[in-house]
Amino acid sequence: MHLTKEEREMLEGRRGEGVQKAMEILTALGDIYNANKFIPIKSAQVSGVSYKNLGDAGLEFLCEWADKGIKIKTPATLNPSGIDLSNWKDIGFPKKFVDKQLKIIDAFRRMGIRTECTCTPYLILMGNKPNFGDHIAWSESSAVSYANSIIGARTNRESGISALSSAITGLTPEYGYHLDENRKADFVINVKTRLNKISDFGALGYVVGKKIGNNVPFFKGIKNASSDQLKSLCASMAASGAVALYHIEDITPEAKRGIIKRDAQEIVIEDEDIKEGYKALNSTVKEIDLVAIGCPHASLEEIESIANILDGKKVKSALWITTSRGVKEMAEKTSLLKRIEESGGVIVSDTCMVVAPIEELGFKSMATNSGKAAFYVPSHCGLSVRFGSLERCICAAVNGVWEDD
Repeated sequence: MHLTKEEREMLEGRRGEGVQKAMEILTALGDIYNANKFIPIKSAQVSGVSYKNLGDAGLEFLCEWADKGIKIKTPATLNPSGIDLSNWKDIGFPKKFVDKQLKIIDAFRRMGIRTECTCTPYLILMGNKPNFGDHIAWSESSAVSYANSIIGARTNRESGISALSSAITGLTPEYGYHLDENRKADFVINVKTRLNKISDFGALGYVVGKKIGNNVPFFKGIKNASSDQLKSLCASMAASGAVALYHIEDITPEAKRGIIKRDAQEIVIEDEDIKEGYKALNSTVKEIDLVAIGCPHASLEEIESIANILDGKKVKSALWITTSRGVKEMAEKTSLLKRIEESGGVIVSDTCMVVAPIEELGFKSMATNSGKAAFYVPSHCGLSVRFGSLERCICAAVNGVWEDD
């Protein structure tokens, strides 16, 4: 890689030991992917926050960096932690887990990173929503896909440590999705079925991700889609296939002439494919212990929809709506929080059902409208999962059982 004088000084340790370690990581990454140079970034989004994922080794690593006085240079936000940072006691998170998690958050805080933890930093006013064309270093899979696809910013799917290193140095190697030629579509996905619900987009994402792996798809046939439906598609494709960028004709900003490769393969998606997606993400469990909505974190619009579907009914199963702290505060100001809580639900911030130790809270089964959560929870948490529409999930919360068609 070609390094500027300043970058060489950083790598040689003349800007501090912490900066040197971060530059060593990024330079090695650049060499692996044949990057020619570094480019400055506007923001970072750091994964590897939950103690459930990091364990003691990760905790020790972060504390060691924080103890050295390492500070970030570029604004950065954190991915969900393993607990609700302000309400962990009422929810019942294990104290031993909580103690370790709080040490992780403190290490990030000492490095200068804001400790609101969310996988949807683009939904809240934290100064971390990129603009079209901005180069960033984000690491949470659905956030990466949303930033690349819906906003038109540019990021690779970073690891937690490479994103943190970019936040410390303000730099990232120029390769992958930072380059025009790598943002072209490898597949054309011809959607010949109607998509109405967030869960429909989740099922579509699961199917397409399975078919194309980590390639770039171009969707035709999707006439309209809300922000919440698009983030559901982001999350499912990233989970089942590691898709970090997609285009939708007449919807996403880069879906224009020339974005499809000449040798792109076509895949047709019909009703049966969506049904197969639902089937693959479903178990046969009937009794529902937990209904969890908000993977990726719920928007204010989703929370309002939940409150309206509940319409004052009381829930029999536990109902979690996971979201960012900022969105929860807005829900409180607009009385949505009160309405949810009066029905027996809980709005949980800073964490989600995938990275929280929900298996230690006694839950055995879960219902969700998230394709990503339905994909990960069985293996990450050991729960049986039912996957379906938001309406069906809320019905399961009210009745305590999953109603089949």
